[in-house]
Amino acid sequence: MSSTKTQLEKVSIIGSGNWGSAIAKIIGTNTMRHLDHFEPIVRQWVFEEQIKGRNLTEIINEEHENVKYLKGVKLPHNIIAIPDLVTACQDATLVVFVVPHQFIHGVCERMKGHLAPGARAISLIKGLEITPEGTRLFSEEIARSLNIPCAALSGANIANEVAMEKFCESTIGCEDIEQGLIFKRLFDTPYFRINVIQDPIGVQLCGALKNVVAVGAGFSDGLGHGSNTKAAIIRLGLMEMRKFGQTFFGESVQTETFFESCGAADLITTCNGGRNRKVAEAFVLTRKPIELLEAELLNGQKLQGTLTAQEVNQFLKARNMEHEFPLFSTVYRIVYEGLSPEAIVIDI
Repeated sequence: MSSTKTQLEKVSIIGSGNWGSAIAKIIGTNTMRHLDHFEPIVRQWVFEEQIKGRNLTEIINEEHENVKYLKGVKLPHNIIAIPDLVTACQDATLVVFVVPHQFIHGVCERMKGHLAPGARAISLIKGLEITPEGTRLFSEEIARSLNIPCAALSGANIANEVAMEKFCESTIGCEDIEQGLIFKRLFDTPYFRINVIQDPIGVQLCGALKNVVAVGAGFSDGLGHGSNTKAAIIRLGLMEMRKFGQTFFGESVQTETFFESCGAADLITTCNGGRNRKVAEAFVLTRKPIELLEAELLNGQKLQGTLTAQEVNQFLKARNMEHEFPLFSTVYRIVYEGLSPEAIVIDI
């Protein structure tokens, strides 16, 4: 009498910044909790850097802490930092992408031919690329480059709070619900609650457009408007997010998605905190250029909201539809055309 042994999933994490390190803590813990589903060792591709004369990968593997991007948070011992991308992803069956979006194409090109047959991926990269010609989801870029299915995860997930195990939710969008449930097992914890939906487009769309709304909320804060005004901006922004999705993606974007963690919850969090709101507020108070404020306030990070506002405007302008999205268009005009910030409560 013979028995078949379940093939264990071999997990690789591609990326190791603030969010990548926070999610590695969760993945390392869950692979050890579910040894009947996952191999215990999780390889994480870490871009090699020198920290006080030592390799960052060496520090992570010896001290189990990413001292540059998530200082003070211990990582599980089964997370192994690897500086070589091919070694980190070799024969992986589940691949978690947490790299800056501008590196996706190059990273996928180097990974080709090295994953296990039947591998699946999930993108934790918020947003999408919008051009006058159309849109490009990062999950689609990964799926097309590597010829594997790719889901998406997004939600009201500030990395430091997740790392400190403060309760939050997140949303996985996956066309195949059974595959989505495998990823749920990889990520779900009592403090990081996962819901799986069959709308990967909507999940990623929310992650991009909410940043534009957050810039508008920051303008309102800089002008000294109160909670009522910000609530109105959030509501109007949510309506435009939904309208954009359903106008340009049709029935594949579900209304219910905008009430998931990736939608309303992430929008509220971003409009009350985060770098887009912070820099937009400073823009009103100081009247300094956005690029200068980025350099002064963000420690090397870049704003997504202003760039996305520009991309959305170009997309809408090419279709003569700017007037149908007054909040998105007003944010763009304030940042790039010198419109008075007061327009955020007049022109929307």
